[in-house]
Amino acid sequence: MSSSPEQSSTNFWRRWPEAVGGGVRARAASIRGAVEYTGGLTRLVGAVLNRVLCWILRRGVRIRFEALAAQAVRVGVRSIPIVILVQIFIGIILALNLAPTLKLYGQLERTADVVAIAILRELGPLISAIILSGFAGASIAAELGTMVEGEEIKALRAHALDPIRFLVAPRIIATTVMLVGLTVLANVAGVFGGFLTGTLILDIAPQVYFDSTLAAVDLTDYYTGLFKGGIFGLIIASLACYEGLNVRGGAEGVGRATTTTVVKSIVALIGADCVFTAIFYVMGW
Repeated sequence: MSSSPEQSSTNFWRRWPEAVGGGVRARAASIRGAVEYTGGLTRLVGAVLNRVLCWILRRGVRIRFEALAAQAVRVGVRSIPIVILVQIFIGIILALNLAPTLKLYGQLERTADVVAIAILRELGPLISAIILSGFAGASIAAELGTMVEGEEIKALRAHALDPIRFLVAPRIIATTVMLVGLTVLANVAGVFGGFLTGTLILDIAPQVYFDSTLAAVDLTDYYTGLFKGGIFGLIIASLACYEGLNVRGGAEGVGRATTTTVVKSIVALIGADCVFTAIFYVMGW
């Protein structure tokens, strides 16, 4: 039985406020979730910094060197081959893409300048961080998530042991420090890839390429890249630890946390890189 025009009009005026209200509630819930996530992540980073400062100042907190070394090897040392290989490819790709345009203007030797600056300031730390987010970030989240589901975290607290000091702090410190070291290796590998392309394919004299690279870069380019590497390492490890510690739902939850860690890390890394690049541009660095 069809509804009357009066009923249709009444239903319309009742439905659209309900639709608008539902949309507003969903948006408010999304904003609330983002604020709670940011607050929890900030609280975790603050707790780690507190333990690190107390450890440095020798105020009753001790972070075992063995744990730091084990995480550094797992996170950083095992990532070296893949980081170097990828950065060599990046240097080759950059040089080959830049060469045709620069050759039109008779500035083929300037390929060395652009490759070096791009690698040192941007692609060295950023590509290394993206690799590390999949190589180490996912494993950290899965490891901590498995501990949560196995109630190992509860067991630590039951024995009056601090999970932040024993589990989180070594992973964050190791990832931050090792990503700075990986950035140095990535810079060398990327510039070397461009050097190989410039000298073997583009017929640029090795001495000319080398001199152009030294003339183009300065310490600011080098240090801004290292600074980004440290911040990127902090972002990856913090997100991985936070997702791992908040796993719910058994094995499915662990897998979800692993995937979420990689996705959020990549988005956060690119966003942070954009912010710092803008800041350095305004400051003239």
